[in-house]
This record gives sequence, structure tokens and C-alpha cells, in this order.
Amino acid sequence: MGQETRIPSENTIAQMRKGTLEFCILLIIARGEIYASDILVELKDADLLVVEGTLYPLLSRLRTDGLLRYRWVESEAGPPRKYYTLTDQGRAALANLEEGWESLSKSITALIRKYEKSN
Repeated sequence: MGQETRIPSENTIAQMRKGTLEFCILLIIARGEIYASDILVELKDADLLVVEGTLYPLLSRLRTDGLLRYRWVESEAGPPRKYYTLTDQGRAALANLEEGWESLSKSITALIRKYEKSN
């Protein structure tokens, strides 16, 4: 019997997006101080749907890794808010991710072009 062909599932696509999430978050925060819910809005606007339960642990890890810092800002409409910024180490990590992305993007684009020419 032949082997069954596996078509990439929604899970595969979700894993691809998840793999780029840290890079996307650093890109957003690099533009300036930002509140977590505004990060979620930016990700949603870019068709990268992320829930709070995914974002907050990632922000916490990035902070523990020394890539982010935050400051508390009092709010008249509720509890204080954390506003995130990149550290110097975060900027260096972002530059490294950007370089890696450019290289990966070129490689994948070249493979796509070869595929398209063969079809």
C-alpha cells in the first residue's frame, strides 16, 4: 500500500506563526513604549491573532531574558498599566532576528520561484 499524503494542517500554519511571534512582538515594541493590549491590537491588525494567555507569558519571558523592561503607569480608569520598551540587549536580539529573517526569506523565496517555474 502507498503512503498516505499529509496536507499541512491549520496546526502547521499556526506553528509557523508562533515561531515568528517573538520577532513580531519585538518589532512592535521597538517603535516605542507600548501597553500590552495595544500589542495585541497591532498583532490582530497584522492578521496574527494572539490571545492574552499567549502574550503575557511571552512578555514575561522576554523580560526575564533581559530583552524588555517595563514601567508602571497609574491609570485613572483602573489599575496601573505596564508599558514595555526594549533594552539594549533587546535591540541587539531584534537586529539578529531581522538578519535571520532576511536570510530565511531569501531562501524560501528562491525555493518558491523554482517551484513556480517547474509547474
